[in-house]
Amino acid sequence: MSSLNQLYHDVIVDHGRHPRNFGRLEQAQQLRGHNPLCGDELTLYLQIEKGKIMDARFDGHGCAISMASSSLMTQAIKGKSITEAEALFQQFHSLLMEENTSTQALEAVLGKLVILKGVAEYPSRVKCATLAWHTLHALLQNEQEPVSTE
Repeated sequence: MSSLNQLYHDVIVDHGRHPRNFGRLEQAQQLRGHNPLCGDELTLYLQIEKGKIMDARFDGHGCAISMASSSLMTQAIKGKSITEAEALFQQFHSLLMEENTSTQALEAVLGKLVILKGVAEYPSRVKCATLAWHTLHALLQNEQEPVSTE
């Protein structure tokens, strides 16, 4: 296994088994997301003050990729403005959908989130990795309906 693949594996396993920011957040905006293909379900909680994400958490269940992506995402968006978080969503989506964007260009913006690029090699798992992100996007757009990856 190459060192990059090993790192990808290690990060997914670590965050999948020990997700950061896991648990309910009282007094927060929240939205449910569901991936019917895999059975992943989560609720994303955001505490937003003056256009800035002060805290982010999630709860639910799912595969290691879904849990790891949710964990990494909540770490990445804390302290960001709504505009910055929305930009991260767009860049992360581009990374996994392999849109004509340089991975090197995205690394500067996405930081350790770029490790999830490895998910793109498994098309059936992309929805697992993007569930939390699509839920974030919908919550930032003030959508009320639960998010589905289908």
